Amino acid sequence: MKLRSGLLAVFAVFVFVGAGIAPARADLHLNVNRGTVNPLPIAIPDFAGSVSSDPTLGHDLVTVISGDLNGSGLFKTLDPKSFIQQASDAATNPDFKSWGTVGAQALVTGTVSTTGGDRTRVEFRLWDVESEQQLVGMAYMTTPTNWRRIGHIIADSIYERITGEKGYFDSRIVYIAETGPYGDRTRRLAIMDQDGANVHYLTDGSAIVLTPRFSPTQQQITYMAYYNHKPRVYLYNISTGEQRVLGDFPNMTFAPRFSPDGSKVIMSLSDNDGNSDIYTMDIDSHAVVRLTHTDSINTSPTYSPDGKYVAFESDRSGSQQIYVMNADGSGTHRITFGSGRYASPVWSPRGDLIAFTRIYKNEFYIGVIHPDGTGERLITHGFDVEAPTWSPNGRVLCFFKVVPTGPHGNGRSSRLYTIDLTGFNEHMIKSTTDASDPAWSPLNK
Repeated sequence: MKLRSGLLAVFAVFVFVGAGIAPARADLHLNVNRGTVNPLPIAIPDFAGSVSSDPTLGHDLVTVISGDLNGSGLFKTLDPKSFIQQASDAATNPDFKSWGTVGAQALVTGTVSTTGGDRTRVEFRLWDVESEQQLVGMAYMTTPTNWRRIGHIIADSIYERITGEKGYFDSRIVYIAETGPYGDRTRRLAIMDQDGANVHYLTDGSAIVLTPRFSPTQQQITYMAYYNHKPRVYLYNISTGEQRVLGDFPNMTFAPRFSPDGSKVIMSLSDNDGNSDIYTMDIDSHAVVRLTHTDSINTSPTYSPDGKYVAFESDRSGSQQIYVMNADGSGTHRITFGSGRYASPVWSPRGDLIAFTRIYKNEFYIGVIHPDGTGERLITHGFDVEAPTWSPNGRVLCFFKVVPTGPHGNGRSSRLYTIDLTGFNEHMIKSTTDASDPAWSPLNK
């Protein structure tokens, strides 16, 4: 299946500053380092103007932008029914007193229009209501069908200007879409925008697929699949729909993940005794290097962002714990020592934390820990919560949660959730099927 996700459909992006209006660095700022946040009140009226092919575009764009900002837990978009002033042209100075009266500390105005060649122009400005200054202004030229992505890009600009951190809204999540009765499920590889929109199925469900992971440098996914009862690691090109086997191995291969530069895949290979060790494979040459040599289970490897270290889980100490080693397999040391079992480590894009799943007294937890083993924090728990994955900015985690269903609790349903790394603002991503094994992409390019 070929998926043209609109990633190349933004023809131009440029700073937009109207005549006599210069962007200013005002004092409006939001501290996102606390466990609880008072969301910033922000007004976003429908964008002015019109596009003949989509007369509701100005409203639809604002819906996407508002959904992103509200979903972060750091912003509170105000009810349009309270607005004294409605949509105005992006180049026109707002009536700041009117917006202050309704409680807005920040304001977004915008305009949509049609240009030649079937292109759509979207302009927006972010204003500090109290200082009456423009904080940022941008304009975008795109295709009419790419409007949702423009909404995410605008939300990222607003998020970054006010919080001082990169946004994460213009990104996607690959996951396993599950249908059918518990115990006999059809599992398809699927991809969607981070807000749950634009779902596309990448496989047809004829084979069981597991543990998809994004390349950090290309529009490519690695995953494990069972074809004819044989587990293999595959590469899938999102842009072309091309799928190929990474390599054939005599025993089970699982938990594949890319290196930070996208040139290698790190994974676990099992032996006939049921043990497993960690290997890397060069994607171009298929050269294989073994990193661990123990009579135990070593799996779920994940690189640090700089590629110098690998975190993984192992039962070499007698219980399932997380270890860190150098990228060549040397210098292995244990970093978790709590009760219960630790699994599924994944390194933050910032490099400062490793997320994990912890199983203790029949409860599942998602937690984070520093790479040196200090500062462990459990941020959510449930009947079964697993497979944490980081947003591109390292601020938010996505994971899947399983809950019992049916009159006797013998069924299961799974959904994807996101949560701030502080344990704040947990919410479910809407999906048309059950969902598991999420992996968050880098920001779209």
